[in-house]
This record gives sequence, structure tokens and C-alpha cells, in this order.
Amino acid sequence: MPENIAFGILALVATLAALRVVTTRNVVHAALYLVVVLATVGALYVLLAAEFVAAVQILIYIGAILVLFLFGIMLTRPTIGTDTGLDNDQRWIAGVTGLFLLGVLSFVLVDAFGDEQLPDLGGVSREALTAERGTAAVGDAIFSTYLVPFEVVSVLLLAALVGAIVLARRD
Repeated sequence: MPENIAFGILALVATLAALRVVTTRNVVHAALYLVVVLATVGALYVLLAAEFVAAVQILIYIGAILVLFLFGIMLTRPTIGTDTGLDNDQRWIAGVTGLFLLGVLSFVLVDAFGDEQLPDLGGVSREALTAERGTAAVGDAIFSTYLVPFEVVSVLLLAALVGAIVLARRD
């Protein structure tokens, strides 16, 4: 029961912060609200007993990607504060589209899963599952099978950072 309460609180905080990401008029505040969203997703992974994924979520998304966002924001020198010229009158279209997407996704999920219950582990212990799908297995997959894509993504992020610096500092 306490896990359900913690999940509800974290889901509410993540939802409210996500709404603020897309509704705030200050780009720096939007990036900071994104920090809250990503941190609550990391906390949800802790509730799911996926500590490795939670640590990666915090280290990679908050520690690297969001710092890259903030660095890019500061390099491009955007107008800090509210800028009414960036807004338009199409919020109602976005709201209708969002509700339509919610309906379609809800229908697809109910159609696919219905009222099925999670499968029973069938006597498999937590230790056996951890050995098969735990941190060591994920680490082996990243640094053996997926080593090249992992390195390509890091080079791509470095290229994006250099590109942001070149575009921002043309003067």
C-alpha cells in the first residue's frame, strides 16, 4: 500500500511538471521543470526495483542530457523571461489533439491487455531473476553487444555540443 501512495504522488508531480514544461514561457524554467520530470521517472524506477535503470536515468538524462540543454540555452542567449511573441492561438487544437491521442492510446491498451493480471513468477526467486536480468546482464549487453551504438551516441552528443557552440558564437 505505501508503494501505491508513493507512486500516486510521484505520478502527480511528474504530470504537473510535464504540463509546466510545455506551458511555461521561460525556456530556462522549462528545462528546470524537465529536471523534475526526469527525476520523478528515476524515482518511479526505484519503486519498480530497477535501481540500475534509475541510476542511469539520473546520470545520463539529468546529469548529461539536461546539462547539454542548459548549456545550449545559455550559449544561444535566448530572451530570458516571458516573451508573448512566441505564443499563438492554437492551444485548443493542441488540447483536442491531446485528448484524441489519450483516447486512442487508452483504447489500444485496453484492447491489448483488457483485465489481465500480471503473470505469476512460477516459483522463480528474485535472485534468479536478478542474475538473468540484473545489473550485470545489462552491463554485459551495453559493453559487449551494444558497444558500438553506445559510442556512436556519445560522439553524436559531442558533435551536437560543438555545433551549438559554433552556431551560437558566430560573432
